[in-house]
Amino acid sequence: MENSATQKRKGRNKMIGETVPKIETGVIHGRFQVFHNDHLKYLLAGMRLCRHLVVGITNPDPKLTMEEAADKKRSSFLANPLTYYERYLMIRTVLEEAGIESSHFSIVPLPINLPELYRYYVPMDAVFFLSIYDDWGRKKLKYFHSLGLKTHVLWEVPLEAKGISAEDVRSRMRHGEPWEHLVPPCVAHLMKKWDIPARLRNISEPTQINP
Repeated sequence: MENSATQKRKGRNKMIGETVPKIETGVIHGRFQVFHNDHLKYLLAGMRLCRHLVVGITNPDPKLTMEEAADKKRSSFLANPLTYYERYLMIRTVLEEAGIESSHFSIVPLPINLPELYRYYVPMDAVFFLSIYDDWGRKKLKYFHSLGLKTHVLWEVPLEAKGISAEDVRSRMRHGEPWEHLVPPCVAHLMKKWDIPARLRNISEPTQINP
């Protein structure tokens, strides 16, 4: 028979996920305008559940950015200051600095409002991870279910409990308020290198990218 110490050790290992089989491929998504500390927690939560994580960058370009009734702000120029390539570099840098081997993740465009196009960008046999805070999160879950995709909700909490908001980070940048503490250090470096605060100040008030 196992002694109590062995039983406790096995229980502890199970709690931290050491004996839980991992999903082969997971898909996670976001606009990442700008990538902040809670985005990193979100990606790492997905990483822990799969062997390979596909990170889909939504609103990759104006042609693939649609106005969304559940979240009208997400399609404005002011909400999308970074290009797809800038976000690709930003996310890759963050994950590598977090110690994630590049073979364990991929970064791709993902036109989230156009479910009929998903199959051209991501593996449809993967498990699609998401977090839900509002009607927009619930609508994305419906998109996934309408395609028969396997899904896993990482967490669902009220909007007021969401934590850091990229909108708040952008607003702080635009108005010259402290924002660096809300993002990983490498993101702060890139935002300053690309002069994103100035870019935001030069964007006129919310105009739709693709009205």
